[in-house]
Amino acid sequence: MNGKDLYGILGVPKTANAAEIKKAYRALAQQFHPDRNPDNPAAEERFKEVSAAFAVLGDEEKRKLYDEFGPDGLRDGFDANAARNYQRWAGQGGRGAQGFDFSNLGGLGGFGDLEELLGGLFGGGGFGGRRGGMHARGHDMEGEITLSVRQAIEGTEVSVQGKRVRVPAGVTDGQRIRLRGQGGAGPAGAGDLVLTVRLADAPGFQRDGDDLTLDLPLKVSEAVLGAKAEVPTPEGGTLTLTIPAGSQSGRKLRVRGRGLPTKGGRGNLYVRLMIQVPTGDAEGLRAAAEALDAFYPPG
Repeated sequence: MNGKDLYGILGVPKTANAAEIKKAYRALAQQFHPDRNPDNPAAEERFKEVSAAFAVLGDEEKRKLYDEFGPDGLRDGFDANAARNYQRWAGQGGRGAQGFDFSNLGGLGGFGDLEELLGGLFGGGGFGGRRGGMHARGHDMEGEITLSVRQAIEGTEVSVQGKRVRVPAGVTDGQRIRLRGQGGAGPAGAGDLVLTVRLADAPGFQRDGDDLTLDLPLKVSEAVLGAKAEVPTPEGGTLTLTIPAGSQSGRKLRVRGRGLPTKGGRGNLYVRLMIQVPTGDAEGLRAAAEALDAFYPPG
C-alpha cells in the first residue's frame, strides 16, 4: 500500500464527484468481498485497500484534507490552519493528494494500518474485530428512543445529545439506527451511536406482534341489523368500518395494513365486536328481551 494514491485505488479521477466515488467503491467492494473470494488473501487485501480509500474519499471533510495535505491531513490532532500558515511562511503550496502511505501514519496519532482505518467501516476497533490500541477509533455507544405508533408510521425528529435526528417513516420496534461519528471519541475519530427504536403502547389497543386489536362496543340492534362505525386508528384519526348484520360478540373484523410498521409495510388491525347488553329496570326492557327469544333456534 505504500505510495498508493487513494483515487487510483478506486479507479476514479481526482475530479470525481461523491456519487461517482460511491459507485466505484460499491463495484470494487462487491468484486473483492471476502464472502465472494474465500481463501483468497490477495482479494481480501484488495478489499481492505478499497474500503480504506473510501473511508477517506467518501467523507467530505476527510477528502478535503487529503486533497490539500495528503495523508498528513488525516493524522489525529492535525491543525490545518497552522499547516496553511506554515506553507505561506515557507513559500510552498499544498502537498496535494500524494501517494497514500499507510505505514507512515503509525505512531503519529493517526491510523496505524489498514485494519485500524477500517474500524469506521466495520463497527469496531479494526477489521476482523482487532483493536488498534492508541490508533483505534472511539467505541460505539448504545441508546434507545421511544416513539409513538404515529411517529413510527409517519417519521419524526427526535433530539439526541442536543442534535436533531430525523427518524424515517416506517421504522419498526427493535430497529437499530446508526448515527455515524456520534459515539465515543477516539484518536482515529469518534465511534457511532446506535439507537434502538422502541414503540410505546397505543392507548386502547392490545398488541400481538405487529398486529393490534381494538374492542368496539356495539348495541344489540347494531349487531343484529348491521351498522357503520367510526373506529380509531393507532396513528390517530378514524376509519369507517362496516359491521355485518348478525355479528356475534367476540367476532374479529380485520383491517389490513393498519397495524404496526413492519419491514414489508404494516401489520393488521383487528376490531373485536363487544355486544353491550342493556341493564336496569327500564319499562319495556323485559318485554323487548323476551321478544328476541322468538328469533333464536329452539333447543
